Amino acid sequence: MDFQNIAYEEADSVGIITLNRPSRQNALSIALLEEMNRCLAAIAESRRVKMILVRAAGKNFCAGHDLGDLAGKGIDVHNRMFSICAEMMLRLQRMPQPVIAQVHGIATAAGCQLVAACDLAVAEEGARFGTPGVNLGVFCSSPAVAIVRSVGRKRALEMLFTARLISAREALEWGLVNRVVPLDRLEAETMDLARHIAKASLSCLAIGKQAFYSQVNLPDPAAYDLASNVIVNNFFTEDGREGVAAFLEKRKPVWKNR
Repeated sequence: MDFQNIAYEEADSVGIITLNRPSRQNALSIALLEEMNRCLAAIAESRRVKMILVRAAGKNFCAGHDLGDLAGKGIDVHNRMFSICAEMMLRLQRMPQPVIAQVHGIATAAGCQLVAACDLAVAEEGARFGTPGVNLGVFCSSPAVAIVRSVGRKRALEMLFTARLISAREALEWGLVNRVVPLDRLEAETMDLARHIAKASLSCLAIGKQAFYSQVNLPDPAAYDLASNVIVNNFFTEDGREGVAAFLEKRKPVWKNR
């Protein structure tokens, strides 16, 4: 795949997407968002990899939307920017493959939203996260959608109202990231996590991820109805049958849906 604003490579069943606008702090331009959507769609369709890792070139992960794309433009351009961005954030959730954010430097506004929208996140010790829109007179309303679902209402509103950058340790305590590691271990630790998850069946991962997001905001009875239906059908998939047989026979499973 040929891109200008991102890079894509594959290693050990992991698809690695690199935001590649370091001179702009990897700000999410319309062009970058369009490339992300094309890349994610191709990965989902090909199913060649079991995991996706999102990282960034340069000093920082992502400084949010590229306001240079919006300055002096009409409402149609603004609508296009935020529509394409919402499509990308939702696509991350709807991908069959789990997605891990590998975060260094700052992740602010839509950059923080991107971290929250990924299924998992690993951050280096010096990483910082924030929603500074209030300082510009433009509340971070769209980043709030993913962030509140990660950290809860009170903490999300503190970030949104104060524009304070929170540390990697706070992000870990608040549930925005899963792990905090030294900078020199960031790539290795993130890839280790991705490789570990990639040992599983892709069909199993895809079924579980879809079911998780489908049930997470439902009332408990409806959530149990949905999850029970999913797990019963999961038992009857090719890899479900193989996994149970391998467990009973005390051997490693051989996944058909790799």
